[in-house]
Amino acid sequence: MDIHLLTHRDRAGDTPAASPAPLPREPAAIVPIRAIGPRYREQIAQHLLALSAHDRYLRFGYAANDEQIRRYAEGLNFERDRVFGIFNRRLELVATAHLAYPADMNQAGFAEFGVSVAGHARGRGYGTRLFERAAIHAVNDGVKTLYIHALSENTAMLRIARGAGAVVERSGSESEAYLKLPEASFRSRLDELLGDQVGQMDYLLKTEASWARSLLAVVQEVRASMREGGHKSGT
Repeated sequence: MDIHLLTHRDRAGDTPAASPAPLPREPAAIVPIRAIGPRYREQIAQHLLALSAHDRYLRFGYAANDEQIRRYAEGLNFERDRVFGIFNRRLELVATAHLAYPADMNQAGFAEFGVSVAGHARGRGYGTRLFERAAIHAVNDGVKTLYIHALSENTAMLRIARGAGAVVERSGSESEAYLKLPEASFRSRLDELLGDQVGQMDYLLKTEASWARSLLAVVQEVRASMREGGHKSGT
């Protein structure tokens, strides 16, 4: 997907927009990402509550306490916004992204991106993959600009934005990144369709594997109980 740069002066209308600057495309490992809805609200809350105090500060821009995180999770509008998640083999939510839309997206033309990754799942490119997944959905939804507000010390988030070709403006302790998105195309719609299918299939397989492990554990427990009962009856 080609993503164009957007400068501050472009937004102000002072100068014409910069020439399209296509992103370099590099081979990347497939990371199954699933769009998630209201029934995952508690898992989202638990994922965020498990973040360290510093990670909460970077994610929300302030030292969010448990009550504030709960309110955030309860306030997620799944009908308007989009939330994406990455699950491990135990179906634990290890990374999540929130693509937030304004009340009147058609007039505003932008969406805001936020992401969090569990400490033990860092270094696997999950943040970048979630950003790409959210960007494709935003393109297909007709979003013109993807906006990221982050603390200037949140180098991981700003690295993701710069890597996608965003213009980052720093103002003291805070930074803003703007990414101008291309028009939707057959390729972008196909990319999203394939991404959805991969995410759904991965989750289904992990669900079945989890069920099989649980069944095996029950069978082993029953066998152990039977052996113990047989041993006692023979004494």
